[in-house]
Amino acid sequence: MGNHASVILFNKPFGILCQFSGNEKNLSNFINEKGFYPAGRLDKDSEGLMILTDDGKLQHQISNPKFDKEKTYLVQVDGKVTHDAIAQLSQGVALKDGLTKPAKASVVQQPDWLWSRNPSIRKRKNIPTSWIELKITEGKNRQVRRMTAHVGFPTLRLIRTQIGDWKLNNIKLGKYECL
Repeated sequence: MGNHASVILFNKPFGILCQFSGNEKNLSNFINEKGFYPAGRLDKDSEGLMILTDDGKLQHQISNPKFDKEKTYLVQVDGKVTHDAIAQLSQGVALKDGLTKPAKASVVQQPDWLWSRNPSIRKRKNIPTSWIELKITEGKNRQVRRMTAHVGFPTLRLIRTQIGDWKLNNIKLGKYECL
């Protein structure tokens, strides 16, 4: 075998833990490849792209913040997001554990390829929701959720669509692709 690292791109459903063991629903319910480990984390209540690899060096490069891999998220937030909030996200916001690096933030339409979440987001009659695309290079704990809450728009739904050059593309929910 050459020195080619094997990579799995997994579309993680809501409510799944980013580990292979334990009593709660986790990666072992979806992935039966041996010797693969998550590179970086995705919260239980977040969805979308996760990378797993069998190469320790690559795992370190993906998950270590010093490599500044850009991660792209689709974020559904409570309320009609303002230009001011987008500007604040773009400049970086002051969280308890320090100022976040500037993010690339923009308002987007709900994508037409999006799967429905189970359980679905609670709907409130008179309160609209908005979608933001957010690109960050750090990975502070629950950073995206804390950032949107800080600028007044709590996250309702969080979907990671890209890490570095790896994209979710058309991988169905709960499915994975080996590269």
